[in-house]
Amino acid sequence: MPRLFLTFLFFCIATQAWSQVPTQEQLEERKAKIQQEILEKEQQLQSVKSKEKSVVSQLQLQNEKIGLKEKLIKTTEKQTKLLSNDIYVNQLKINQLNRDLDILKRDYAEMILKSYKSRSEQSRAMFLLSSQNFLQAYKRAQYMKQYASYRKMQGEEIKGKTNQLEEYNTKIGAQKTVKEKLIVENEKEKQGLEVEKQEQEKLANQIKKEKGKIAAEIKKKQQETKKIDAQIQKLIRESIAAANKKTAAAKAKANPKTTVAEKKAIESSTSIVLTPEGKIVSDNFKANKGRLPWPVEKGAVTLGYGNQPHPLFKNLTVHNSGIEITTESGASARVVFAGEVTQVQQLTSTKKAVVIRHGDFFTVYQNLSTVNVQPGDRVSAKEFLGKIRTDNEGKTILKFVILQNSVDYNPMTWLSGR
Repeated sequence: MPRLFLTFLFFCIATQAWSQVPTQEQLEERKAKIQQEILEKEQQLQSVKSKEKSVVSQLQLQNEKIGLKEKLIKTTEKQTKLLSNDIYVNQLKINQLNRDLDILKRDYAEMILKSYKSRSEQSRAMFLLSSQNFLQAYKRAQYMKQYASYRKMQGEEIKGKTNQLEEYNTKIGAQKTVKEKLIVENEKEKQGLEVEKQEQEKLANQIKKEKGKIAAEIKKKQQETKKIDAQIQKLIRESIAAANKKTAAAKAKANPKTTVAEKKAIESSTSIVLTPEGKIVSDNFKANKGRLPWPVEKGAVTLGYGNQPHPLFKNLTVHNSGIEITTESGASARVVFAGEVTQVQQLTSTKKAVVIRHGDFFTVYQNLSTVNVQPGDRVSAKEFLGKIRTDNEGKTILKFVILQNSVDYNPMTWLSGR
């Protein structure tokens, strides 16, 4: 009964260990990715420092780097815990093997002792000759044969379990070595994290001293954002006017009885007057809310929609008419839904924007350095529009906006959850 209970306990523990996710290999892969991201942040940080850029940017990068280091430490801790579980399970196997070997060796020793006491050929012969009849003699002969075979089998089982025990001891030794290495590695990362936090504190103190200058920088960026938003709104109004003028002309051509007043009403509308075809496109776009592909292949939202607290100064509020997605250098923007390019504009000397119409909806892709399309082009979903600009701080950020006529929406409610 105790052996049955131990076997059941071992099975439960082993099952729990095997069912753990992620695996050691997945954790190693994740750790390598985080280490690569830390290296990239370090390179960006050095770049910012060498170019003597804003201390705000330095602190933002320092914050991101600290976050990544904390993730790395947690990943390593998970690896250590997973190894500890494996070591525990293997130790249970070793303990069970030792118990099995003890029992086998005792049985084998008793068998050898009995064989020694009746080892002479005369004893074996007398055992056979003392049989009362032929059938009994035959059974005794079979018993002696089976006894010898059982001895051999027991010897082989002892040898097999001894080999298994050696393998598990070797395996557990290697696992303990890896675990010790991970513990040392994690301790080193924790010490490095403390250094990073000290550096962050220095930067934060520097920010306090230069708060006036930084506030001016933030205000300047906000003014630039407002100016660009106004440009985008102007582009949207122009696109609405152009679409309505085209619709009015098509209606007048199809129906000569269309009055001048009707035509002017269409042309002067501040919203797109949809044709039957345009309504289908608009309805399809609306039906795909929450399922649109992302405007970049890889990336993360670093500034959300609407009024947002400043990432460093929580008492300051910044307004965003869309979302800002940080991606990798050299990345391209891509179309989220089939439509027609209505505007390609040079917003500043280094920033371009593309406006695409989908019925009475518009999607806007800002901060492009190069553009592959021109007004009038028909584009399909996931088609590349152009390269996203990488700024002087090494950041590659796409601003993405969704509007219905001139009213902007939160793009996060339209994009798929990936």
